[in-house]
Amino acid sequence: MTIGTKSLLYGAHQFVLHPLFVALGWWKLYGAPLDPRLWITFFVHDLGYLGKPNMDGPEGESHPELGAWIMEKLFGKQWGDFCRYHSRSTARNDGRELSPLCDADKYATALIPRWLYLLLVRATGEMDEYLQHFRQSLQYKGKYAKTWDFPGDQHPPDGMAYGSVDHWYWAMTRHLYRRTGGKNVKDAFSKARERFELIRVQITPKQNPPQN
Repeated sequence: MTIGTKSLLYGAHQFVLHPLFVALGWWKLYGAPLDPRLWITFFVHDLGYLGKPNMDGPEGESHPELGAWIMEKLFGKQWGDFCRYHSRSTARNDGRELSPLCDADKYATALIPRWLYLLLVRATGEMDEYLQHFRQSLQYKGKYAKTWDFPGDQHPPDGMAYGSVDHWYWAMTRHLYRRTGGKNVKDAFSKARERFELIRVQITPKQNPPQN
């Protein structure tokens, strides 16, 4: 069984648990997710990890395509893009703006209890890949430890081993809380809502004028 399939079945992207925390993240950022299309997006956006041999390699980074294909078939291209561009690498490669789903998706990781998240990623082996990338990032300023933005991530709290699982989790959640509000929660949430309103205008079908 591939690491991507394990992640969906009992890992970081567990197909019931993760969408529920994405919904919670959405609610905290943008308000109650009342549109049923949002709920479908929450449940399909990561299904593309099925069969993937890695999480952050070229195959794993292509995971948004399956969910985007489902959403496009059901609700049109705008919803397909809404799902597709929750991925930072996909948005960057396509030269597109991130979907508001991105922050809700990342916030979900910070909201899930630490003990449960670590239990899941240990069970699937995802932690090995995540930790490997984190340690490389500490050395080469890579994907996770963006030391040019947050130099403090290079310096974990006293008593925390450098490059350890605790250091990785601390740096990851610290970065995610910064992205989704941190101490300046009201300003960040206000900006997020503004972004969502712009997207919502784009993805809400226009009403045809009444016929006489």
